[in-house]
Amino acid sequence: MIKSLLKEKRPLCAYAADHNLPATLSANEWGLLEKTVTVLEPFEELTKKISSATSTAADVIPAVTVLTRLLAEENSTDSGIKTMKSTLLQAVSRRFSSIESEPLYAVATLVDARYKDRFFMGEETARRAKALLTQELEKMEQALLRASADEAGATEAEPAEKFARMEAGPSTGSPPSTSKSSFSSLYNRILEEHDEPAGGTQAAVIQMQMYLKEPTMAEKDSPFQYWANNHARFPLLAAVAVKFLSAPSTSVESERLFSTASNIVDEKRNRLTAERAEMLIFLKKNLPMFK
Repeated sequence: MIKSLLKEKRPLCAYAADHNLPATLSANEWGLLEKTVTVLEPFEELTKKISSATSTAADVIPAVTVLTRLLAEENSTDSGIKTMKSTLLQAVSRRFSSIESEPLYAVATLVDARYKDRFFMGEETARRAKALLTQELEKMEQALLRASADEAGATEAEPAEKFARMEAGPSTGSPPSTSKSSFSSLYNRILEEHDEPAGGTQAAVIQMQMYLKEPTMAEKDSPFQYWANNHARFPLLAAVAVKFLSAPSTSVESERLFSTASNIVDEKRNRLTAERAEMLIFLKKNLPMFK
């Protein structure tokens, strides 16, 4: 809304001058609106990012970390909006203060090759997240050992095919932005501020140590494609990734599903049976994954 107002700044000022409007925005107020847009743009970018069809629970902690760092940074251009930034920072901190202690988000962030352990706010939270991942790896190792005898002849292509389908994803949703913004520019800076993972002798810990020591992927790359290519190197981590990277971070995609149903079953196609409507909705949402 503010962007639209700023876009029409010159005609609005000209109209106000020609018609002697009693209430108009001063130059200082226009400047404050421009600064407000700068502060709110990361929120808009974050909303689009986590609302995409391929968004997962792994996007939450890095997004909160980047947003917190952006709001905490002090710039020479903050005159007039310091209180606004401080209030937003307090709101973000209050709402997401315990997000790093949630096993779903913590483990999902670690097994996302774009983030790994680089985006946790403190060393203690990163250690707790690695401990949670170690527990999941040990559980997965025990489960795989129990099932290895029955599945010895199973093809190794199944994990790769699963991640390939996840990588393709539905065609709906907002495409990732390719422009460099203040929100995305902090990702590379935070990646440089990380600790070495704790060593260990168990197979699960060794896998985690090797994985975390490798360089992270670019932000625009797909973690699904990474695990499709590396599931043979890190089988336990790949199994954990299948479990944790499948959870969406918002309900936007489910809302899109309802919109798809309303577009298929409308007043001109109201004689569709429930079975046929379900088939059409399934094809609409899943056919792009096989193209």
